[in-house]
Amino acid sequence: MPELPEVETVKESLKRKLLHKKIENVVVYYPKIVATPKVEEFIKDLKGEEILDLQRRGKWLVFHLNHYVLLSHLRMEGKYFFRNVTEKQLPHEHVAFFFTDQSTLRYVDTRKFGRMYLLKKEEAEKQKPLCELGKEPFDETLEERYLKNCYQKKQIPIKTVLLDQKIIVGIGNIYADEILFLSHISPKKKASSLTKKERISLIENTKIVLQKAIEKGGTTIRTYTSEEGVHGKFQEELYVHNHENDPCPVCHEKIVKIKLGGRGTYYCPNCQK
Repeated sequence: MPELPEVETVKESLKRKLLHKKIENVVVYYPKIVATPKVEEFIKDLKGEEILDLQRRGKWLVFHLNHYVLLSHLRMEGKYFFRNVTEKQLPHEHVAFFFTDQSTLRYVDTRKFGRMYLLKKEEAEKQKPLCELGKEPFDETLEERYLKNCYQKKQIPIKTVLLDQKIIVGIGNIYADEILFLSHISPKKKASSLTKKERISLIENTKIVLQKAIEKGGTTIRTYTSEEGVHGKFQEELYVHNHENDPCPVCHEKIVKIKLGGRGTYYCPNCQK
């Protein structure tokens, strides 16, 4: 699943080509991709709208239009491709945006897990999903005191809590493993038992890991790519994730893999006691 660095990479690649395009028509081939409003209203409201800006909030792409905000979550394998208006529907293409300049933006999703929300601009921040999101990793207000308040009642593993988008947005399975490794924290440790020093370390390493991943274009694992022909290179920098039985880069103990909250979790049992 694309995490913050991958979504940031997608945002930047789309933004270079998409701004100020005017939507002439929209075709929805798979209605379940559109979470709200109803498909007929979704299409009607998008016609005539201009794409003024494109931002990211957590793992969501946020398209700012004249009167609306279009939210798009890629989930497992969602991708956006640009095509000429004359080109046929792509395999697994579920939504197509047709622009007045004869170009199109195609949403392709093999698993059909992606979702889109079209919300009125003035109401978007007050509604789900945006109103439920936690702090951005690079937000200056992401401080140790904030984590202390969020974690104090969390009697569950810190790895699971790091994935909670209501606390810090954008961290998924891959980057949680890397952040915990650099912080020397066991993924099994209860969030409520973290020390002040450990909470500070988590914040610092979250920024370090995600910033480096953004610079590398994200992580390409299995079938996910951020854009057609674009492959992230951060997988070459991973210390523990997907390195089961490999030697730890610090102490040379074997990296182990366990299940936490149903997610494969990689860590060094020596460095992360």
